[in-house]
Formats: sequence, structure tokens, C-alpha cells
Amino acid sequence: MARFLETLRAEAGLSASTLAAYGRDLQDFVRFLQGRALHDARRADVTAYLAREIHKGRRARTSARRLSSLRRFYRQALAQGAVSCDPTEGVAGPRVGLALPKMLAEHEVESLMEAPACDNPEGLRDRAMLEVLYATGLRVSELIGLRVAQVDAQAGVLRVIGKGDRERLVPLGEEALAWWLRYVREARMALLGTHVSPFGFLTRRGAPMTRQAFWHNLKRYARKAGIRTPLSPHTLRHAFATHLINHGADLRVVQLLLGHADLSTTQIYTHVARARLKTLHAAHHPRGQRPP
Repeated sequence: MARFLETLRAEAGLSASTLAAYGRDLQDFVRFLQGRALHDARRADVTAYLAREIHKGRRARTSARRLSSLRRFYRQALAQGAVSCDPTEGVAGPRVGLALPKMLAEHEVESLMEAPACDNPEGLRDRAMLEVLYATGLRVSELIGLRVAQVDAQAGVLRVIGKGDRERLVPLGEEALAWWLRYVREARMALLGTHVSPFGFLTRRGAPMTRQAFWHNLKRYARKAGIRTPLSPHTLRHAFATHLINHGADLRVVQLLLGHADLSTTQIYTHVARARLKTLHAAHHPRGQRPP
């Protein structure tokens, strides 16, 4: 198992959290095998394992992810000659429904942007973070890990190192760039104090902003803006992609901006856009709704 995870880390460039998830999935299957080695498992073991998952009331998405982890492990083991057959071959996973991301309307995004009080360094930082996040669709890990040197203010772009150490250039847009420059001029040095840091968004102690702190701030600003939709930092990434598509952006352009390796991952936003169009049609077209 350790060799498998090390190969994934070296060849696929997966993050530590993704590798840990693979490890947990494999450990769970090891426990199910009750002392037998992973390399001794057969197809009947995999199907029995999935049946147990269903019996325990496990979500289909969780069971599907665990089967995916096993497939990847056994395909690598087969390629390396460690096993003579792949016990996951031909095993059908549970059907997973399309999970549409939670959405914010454009007017809700505007209200959220205006929630931070920009008369203090923390508020100005938070406004800049929200503007940059919505303008670029960064993952929250990319946002809090953003370094000053990654921002080319003259060109108006960010250089982002995403999953798998893949680099992409993302336009900032005039509004987000203006807030970034104002934050750097008026607030960042006050937060930095006597410390030295390459990171852009800082806490009062001069340390990089954490995921937990940003999430806490986001929920606080959502309440202030009167937004009742449950939010996470990923919600603004979803809004970025969906609003682009709603306004006619090409799907492959959105894929590049989000840093998705596979176009199929980006295609979920076309479903969100279609759902939005259906709602608008039903609300505003004379024949959009049948009479009760």
C-alpha cells in the first residue's frame, strides 16, 4: 500500500489530502478482509464489500469513491505483476446522481462583496479575498496560498499552481485587481507588522490566512448580506464558473480557468446553467408554467 501511495504522489502529483483519502479507503478494505492480504482479494470480496457498504447505509458517492480507489490500486498492482488478475474488473459501482453545486445568484454575490467593512485592515483584506475568489474561481487552498509574486498587476493576471503542480494563468479583471492593489497599499503592511512573508493574504499576526478562518469569515459575511444559502469557500468557485457560462463563455475556456484536468468535471456547470434557464423561463415566459 505504501508503494502504491508513493507512486501516486510521485507520478500523479496528488495532494496530501487526496493521498490520505486513498489510504483510508484501502485500510477500510483491509479491515474487511480480516487478516487476508490485499493482493489475495478476489472479485467476490469486492462485491461483498460493496454490499456491506449498502447494508450500512453508506452514501452511493462514498461507495463509488472507495471502489475507484480499489480499481486504481489493483490496476497498478496488475501492471507491476504483483497480482495475476484485477478483482475490481467488471464490478459495477453504485449509481451516483448528478450533484449540482450550491449556487449564488449574481445579486447575492454583489451583496456578499459589500458585506466587509473596508475601514480597517481585516475588512479590506476580506473584501479583496472575496473579489479575487469570485473573479478567478480559485480553489480556497490556492487563494490562501497565493503569494504576492504570483500576481502580475501590470498584465492583470495570476499565476496559479494547482493540483498536480499544473500551472495556469487566470485573468483578475479590473474590479478584483483594483481591490487587490488597494489591499496591498493600505492594509497588508499593517497586518504584516514586523514579520516577513511571501503570502498575500495575512492574519493580524502576519501569518498566512487559514482555510478555517476564511470559512468562518465567509459565513459571517453571508449572514450580514442576508444570504440563506449554505455557503462554503467553494461556493464562489461554483458561482464564478456558472456565471461565466450563463453569459456565454466557452466550456473549454472555463475548464482552463478552473484548472480542471478533464472537461467532464467542468460539464456539471452546464447543468447548473440549464437549471437556471429553466427557472427563468418558468418565471417570465407567458407559457412557462401551466395554470394550477
